[in-house]
Amino acid sequence: MTPAPFGARLRHAMDTRGPLCVGIDPHASLLTSWGLGDDIAGLERFTRTVVEALADRVAVLKPQSAFFERFGSRGVAVLEKAVEEARAAGALVLMDAKRGDIGSTMGAYAATYLDQDSPLFSDAVTLSPYLGFGSLRPALDAAAASGAGVFVLALTSNPEGAEVQRATAADGRSLAQVMLDHMAAENAGATPLGSVGAVVGATLGDAGVDLAVNGPLLAPGIGAQGATAADLPRVFGASVRNVVPSVSRGVLRHGPGVSGLRQAAGRLAEEIRAAVPGS
Repeated sequence: MTPAPFGARLRHAMDTRGPLCVGIDPHASLLTSWGLGDDIAGLERFTRTVVEALADRVAVLKPQSAFFERFGSRGVAVLEKAVEEARAAGALVLMDAKRGDIGSTMGAYAATYLDQDSPLFSDAVTLSPYLGFGSLRPALDAAAASGAGVFVLALTSNPEGAEVQRATAADGRSLAQVMLDHMAAENAGATPLGSVGAVVGATLGDAGVDLAVNGPLLAPGIGAQGATAADLPRVFGASVRNVVPSVSRGVLRHGPGVSGLRQAAGRLAEEIRAAVPGS
């Protein structure tokens, strides 16, 4: 049976658990700071601890696929188990894979993350649209069929992104706005929230674009990249209630204990509630 659309499930999770998204980013320096080896055993311990600590209380967990893929098939097996266990504990899983391609290749990526029979099936996946928004159609269709969602890169928090995302299209819009307008069209009429989200960095200051896409806005950059919960209303304006603030190192550096991770996530959740009324 196809579950409720991702946008509806995410809205419910944000309303009941708060909007915080925590990344699962087992890069080498974090494994070392936890006293773990940069190996499969360390990866397994790190990932299991994060899932145990947070999957029953945060709205979204966001594993970064690259940090698992670097260990080959055994790393991907750890990722598969993490996705399964996190979803079983009630968290929505957003696979941070930033896939983007055309035709049958995009279709294969869609099958990997958005087909319910796949071992890596996730509630949503991040996508790159800069081969043209239409190139994402296989993923958009697969997500709609399975009740999943996608988050499409629009205005990212890395400074290099501006040379593409702020470039001007023939009609005068920025390329980021072109992508956001496509997302709004995909979400037209969806209630309470569309399933096609945008990635918009919390470090941008003034986004300078129309963010009313009727979908969720994933906001990386909280914590180590310099943004705070207090920045969210200024960056996102009237759309701030649809923001999913994303943090990784700001929580993960408080490991390796479960209690430290839970306390760090709880503090951030409180800061977000204070900054964003109704969150």
